Amino acid sequence: MIARALYSLLWPLATPLLRRYLRKRARQAPAYLEHWDERFGDALPQAGGEVIWLHAVSVGETRAAQPLLARLREQYPQARFVITQMTPTGRATAEQLYPDAEVRYLPYDNVRVMRRFVAALRPRFGILMETELWPNLMHACHEQGVPLYLCNARLSEKSLRGYRRILPLIRPAMQALTAVAAQSEDDARRLARLGARNIHVCGNTKYDITPPPAQLELGRQFRQRIGERPVLVCASTRDGEEALILDAWRKAKVGRSLLVIVPRHPERFVAVAQSAAENGFAVQCRSDNLPVSPQTAVWIGDSMGELFAYYAAADIAFVGGSLLDFGSQNLIEPASIGLPVLLGPSTYNFAEAAKLALAAKAARQVRNADELVATAMQLLSDAGQREQLAVAARRFTQIHQGASRRCLALLS
Repeated sequence: MIARALYSLLWPLATPLLRRYLRKRARQAPAYLEHWDERFGDALPQAGGEVIWLHAVSVGETRAAQPLLARLREQYPQARFVITQMTPTGRATAEQLYPDAEVRYLPYDNVRVMRRFVAALRPRFGILMETELWPNLMHACHEQGVPLYLCNARLSEKSLRGYRRILPLIRPAMQALTAVAAQSEDDARRLARLGARNIHVCGNTKYDITPPPAQLELGRQFRQRIGERPVLVCASTRDGEEALILDAWRKAKVGRSLLVIVPRHPERFVAVAQSAAENGFAVQCRSDNLPVSPQTAVWIGDSMGELFAYYAAADIAFVGGSLLDFGSQNLIEPASIGLPVLLGPSTYNFAEAAKLALAAKAARQVRNADELVATAMQLLSDAGQREQLAVAARRFTQIHQGASRRCLALLS
C-alpha cells in the first residue's frame, strides 16, 4: 500500500517531464505531439453498448492481438472494440489493422485519471497484451469490478530482475488480475514469482497470424522491381546494428546480392539511408517507387506496415534487434512464409520461439555481423539448404498454432 501511494504521488510530479519528453521525441517523430488530451486523461472514451477493451503498447503487441481479436469479434459480434496504445507507430498499426475499432492512447498511470478512464469505458472485460503492467490501471479495474486479463504474457529473466526491485508495487497489481495467459512454462514460472495467480500456458498468438494476401502480392511486386538478384533482408533493425551490417557487407564478397534494410523505427529511415550512402554504397529507398537499379547495393525499406512484403521479396531474412542486446524482434513472421531465418545472439524477448526454431532447424544463429553476412552468402549460393530451412520454418510455425483459441476459451 505504501509503495503504491508513493508511486501514485510521483505521477503528478512527472507530468511536466513527460510533456518535455514527448516534445523531444516529436523532433524526429512529429506524431508524438498529437492526441495529448488522451495521454493525460483530458479526453476520455465515450460509454455506450457492450465494450471490449484491449491494450497493446506498440506495433508488435498490436499485431500479436490480430488473431485473438478476430476470434473475439466472432464471439461478440455486437460489441464495440476499443484498442489503446502508447506509441504513434502502434496507434498507426491499429488504425490500419482494425479500421472499425476505436483506437486511442492509454493515459499515463495517474491514479485519478485511470479511475476515470475505466469508469468512462466500462468494458465487459479488458485485455493487456504481453507485458503491460500499469499498477494504477490494474487496481482501477479490480476496484470497479472489470475483469482484466494479461494475454500472450511473456517475461524474460532480465525483466523479472527489474520488476523484483519494485516487488511491493508490482505484486499487489499482479494479484488484481483475473487471469494470465502465458506464452510458455518459463514465462508462467517467472510471472508467478511476481505474484500472478490463475496462470494458464496458452502459447504465443504470433504463430496464429496469417500473412496478409495483399502483403504477399506487394512482395511479388517488390521482387519484380528488384529482379533476379539474391536478396538478404535485415528486418526491424535497431540503432547500431545497421552500421555493423553495412561494414560486414562492404568487406564480404557479395557479388550481385542486394541488401535490404528495414529499420524498426520510422524516425531512423533517413539516417540509415544516409549512413549507407556515406559508407560508399549505391542506395535506393522503397519510397522512390522506382525499379531497383542493378548498381544499387542497399535498398532501404522506408515504409510502415509492409514487413511481410519485404519478407516475401527476399531469399533470406535476418531478424533485427538480435545482433546487439535488444532481445530480438519477431522471428515467427518470416518463418511463417517459409523464409530461412538468421538470428543474432540476443533473443530474450523471443527466448522460447528462438529455442524452438533452432531446435527444429527452422533458423540459424550467428554471433556477429561478419558471421551473419558469411552465413547469408553461403545460403544464397545453396538452394538445397535454403529449401530445407524453408520447409522446417513452415512446419515450425504450423505446429505451434492455437494460442488464440486457448486465450479465447480462458476469456469466455
